[in-house]
Formats: sequence, structure tokens, C-alpha cells
Amino acid sequence: MTNSLYSHWQQPKDGWLQVDTLDMHTGGEPLRIIIDGFAELQGQTMIEKRADCLTRFDHLRKALMFEPRGHADMYGALITKPERKDSHFGVLFLHNEGYSTMCGHAIIALATAAKDSSICNFIEGVNELRIDTPAGLIKAYITLRNNQLISVCFDNVASYAEKLDMPIEIPLFGTVNCDIAYGGAYYAFVDADTLDVSLAPNDYEQIISLGKIIKQDVNSHYQPKHPTDDALSFLYGVIFYSNSQKSHSVFSRHVCIFAEGELDRSPTGTGVSARAALEFAKGRLKLGQQIKIESILGSIFSVELKAQRMLADTHAVIPRVSGEAFVTGKHTFLIDPNDPLKQGFIFR
Repeated sequence: MTNSLYSHWQQPKDGWLQVDTLDMHTGGEPLRIIIDGFAELQGQTMIEKRADCLTRFDHLRKALMFEPRGHADMYGALITKPERKDSHFGVLFLHNEGYSTMCGHAIIALATAAKDSSICNFIEGVNELRIDTPAGLIKAYITLRNNQLISVCFDNVASYAEKLDMPIEIPLFGTVNCDIAYGGAYYAFVDADTLDVSLAPNDYEQIISLGKIIKQDVNSHYQPKHPTDDALSFLYGVIFYSNSQKSHSVFSRHVCIFAEGELDRSPTGTGVSARAALEFAKGRLKLGQQIKIESILGSIFSVELKAQRMLADTHAVIPRVSGEAFVTGKHTFLIDPNDPLKQGFIFR
């Protein structure tokens, strides 16, 4: 049924801003791909483009991520010109607190949507998509059969375990150990079973609260140090994991709390990469082995260790992550210059 009462409404011409997006989800985690409405970013590298976006267009990040257009757990991707001549495009990752350095669920969604776009000419079999991110070059692989999408995966940046069994203090829980690992972003890994914390959907509020407390505690006395780029040297999130609260067919369950208390609905692409690097460092995962990790919703990412690599003087691994993404809609967002809430608001 078409209701014509408002079908002839027209956008005023003076001062209104229009932003067009393609919205998707990967394992339940949203992705708002910004396809039009931003001016071209300045800078040669993705780190420079990220800094320019923060300086000149952060009000648009807020408008698209925050209510009433988004919500406290919204996630976005801003497509840019590539940093490298042989890359297809660059991407910046947006969330409620600012900008991430790398995002696996976003890469899976972008690669999925690329199949039905004009980014490149796809052929039968495996197609490579080269994406520049602030964390480095990401190669995604889209497999087609009879022009149908069969699978999507990507090779992540060099990932590694930075610090094992670091003691942290959690109010009401006392001293517990966590591991710090990098998979495109830094995470503190905490065993939920040692805290007797449920990773069920109904317990999300406690998980968010604990994640914010742990992140604050870790940040108060430890700062990760990336081997080659200081701009990547910060703790992005906390991942609670359980090897008992999980489906029978998977290795573990992850619930990631990142940015300003965002709860990832997916297993977290950079998080499963960091987890694989941790398992490798502890001698529990070998090159060529694959594990499956589920999210709080039960959605699954697979991660396989493809190779070892030196990152400066640090021993690292290259994880390959696979998952599924789906389109949820296309949107035209309008920003009225007279709206007192035009930059949005957020409740957390």
C-alpha cells in the first residue's frame, strides 16, 4: 500500500545537508556505509584522512551515528580515495566515540556489497578486493559461483599477543588476569567464566558495565605499544570470552565492549584475529588451523592462521577471517540547519 499524504514532500533548498547511505549488518552488527554527502578528505595516508575527518567532519559522524538517525551501538564506514595506487578504495571506521583503526565486520560487509556494485568487474571464482584502512592494507576475497556469492573472507593485518596474564583489579571481583593482543586494534581479553559472568543476551547491561570498568583500569596503568605506528597504540576494547558458554560446534564465545561502551553483536573481526594470535602464542593453535567463534547472538566468524610474519621485531601472524553480511536498506538522511539537535544525542 502506498500512502500519498506525504509523498510529495520536498526538501527545502537552503542550507539542508543530504547524506546517502547503504545499511548492512554482519552477524547482527550494523554497518552504515556512507556513499554520498561528505566532502573529499585531505591527506595522503589513511591516518591523515582520519585526522582530517576528526577535525572537519566530526559533526557528521555524530549526526549519523547518534540518535535520532542512529543509536548508541551504531557503526559506520566512510569510503575514501585509496592510499595505494593498486587499492580499490580506502575506508574510515566510525562509532559512538570516534574512529577505529580497523574493523573486520565492516570489511566483510563492504566486500559483500561490492559484488553488486561498480567497484570492479567480478569474475567466476575468487576475486580480490584491496582496501586501505588506518591499520594497513586489507585484502578481501569474494568467491562467486554462477554469479552467486558463495563466501567472503579477508586477510587481516599482522596480529600478535602483546602481554599475557596481566593482573587487573575489578571492583567486587578482585584481582583477575587478562591478556592484551592486537588484531588491527588492541583488546584486553578476560575469561568470563573466571568471573562467573554470563555472556547471554539478557545480561548485556552487566557485560557493558564490566567492560567499561576493565578498560578504564587497564588504561590507568598500561598502554599498548604498536611496533611500527604510534597512532595505533591504544586500547580499543575489552573482549569477554567463554569456552563453556557456547554452542557445541564452536571454539569459544566472544562479547566485545569497545569505544564508549558499545557492544558488538558480531564475534568482532579484529577481535577473533587477536584471539587467534593469542592462541598461537600459547601454543594452542597452529598455522593452517581454523577455529569458529560465536557472538552474543550466536552468529559465527571463522578464523584461520595463514602465515607468520615479523612486524618490526615482533613475531606476528596473518589471520584470515570469514563471515556473512546482509543489506538492510538504503537511506537518505537530511540535516536541517535549524534543528537544535542536528548533531544528534546519545544515551549510554
